Amino acid sequence: MTEKKKNNKATETAIVIGIIKQNQTEEQINEYLSELEFLAETAGAEVKKHFRQKRNTAHSKTFVGTGKFSEIKKYVEDNNIDTVIFDDELTPAQLRNIEKELKCKILDRTNLILDIFANRARTAHARTQVELAQYEYLMPRLRGMWTHLERQRGGIGMRGPGEKEIETDRRIVKDKIALLKKKLEKIDKQKAVQRKNRGKLVRVALVGYTNVGKSTLMNLISKSDIFAENKLFATLDTTVRKMVIGNLPFLLADTVGFIRKLPHHLVESFKSTLDEVRESDLLLHIVDISHPNFEEQIEIVTQTLTDIGAGDKKTITVFNKIDAYKFIKKDEDDLTPVKKENYSLEDLKKMWFAKEKDSVFISAKQKINIDELKTKLYDEVVKIHKIRYPYNDFLY
Repeated sequence: MTEKKKNNKATETAIVIGIIKQNQTEEQINEYLSELEFLAETAGAEVKKHFRQKRNTAHSKTFVGTGKFSEIKKYVEDNNIDTVIFDDELTPAQLRNIEKELKCKILDRTNLILDIFANRARTAHARTQVELAQYEYLMPRLRGMWTHLERQRGGIGMRGPGEKEIETDRRIVKDKIALLKKKLEKIDKQKAVQRKNRGKLVRVALVGYTNVGKSTLMNLISKSDIFAENKLFATLDTTVRKMVIGNLPFLLADTVGFIRKLPHHLVESFKSTLDEVRESDLLLHIVDISHPNFEEQIEIVTQTLTDIGAGDKKTITVFNKIDAYKFIKKDEDDLTPVKKENYSLEDLKKMWFAKEKDSVFISAKQKINIDELKTKLYDEVVKIHKIRYPYNDFLY
């Protein structure tokens, strides 16, 4: 098995690196690096080690300090590491300095996410959006790109336009960006017409952090067959299905998942995809309650919704994966303060029902409490429908 992995060119060995800032704990950075490792695995890499350092700001030349950088360099050389991945976006100067010293492929979080999007894009629309984001990311990094790409020869982080940039220059990239923007404008207009042609049916959008089970839930309640996988960003293209609960029709849309430090290039280029969220009447915010940092993920999604102009939408919070939720029960004689991991599912239900009554706890995988979700969804759709069609009382 090991020999097979060695001979498999698609598997690259990697390390991930992050810095612990003043307002962060070691637990948080461990979680962040675990997520970065999951991203790397989604892209096809095998992560061998995590490196972290306490710093208020990244080192201007090498991201981490000189001592930590020497330690990383030795590990890379001793273990023949193919790829080094940083949890923050690197400046062009940092990228050049680090590559010169480590002599292997260097990726930052943004580049890695763009690579996953490039690999996951299935439709012409998604591919165009990703390509535009890649070129805009590449633009300030063109200097020194010839040797940078010559040495790397494809692989993770080099899908899409990256493989062709060895023979281009700033003017050509600018022209390509302009061309892609025109192409996207045309597609955006077509998408807007499609949304308009759906009439005035109530629109519901599934939103949430990536890999929380949105597509699994969509498949369950709409009886569709959308690709779902335990990997980040399994779904890029928005899928819309017509649903009927009782005898009330409405539209349900599955959208791209959000993530911490979502590259702004992607947010901008995925404008028409995010329009499904902006133009919806109701949001189902799916949360993976089994994730140790689900509360932070809620905050990230809430902030992203605000950033794209959908922060004021009526929202039902759907806590998914209750079947996978685990907690550590405290001993009655243990007088230490109760920690987050000591809360039972019932404790969390009481806490969240107190915060927001529009919430439901389910398991899409095990089909637990799905009828309760459908009832809550139906009640909210009815409220919107009554305002939009005041004379259609016979439907309810």
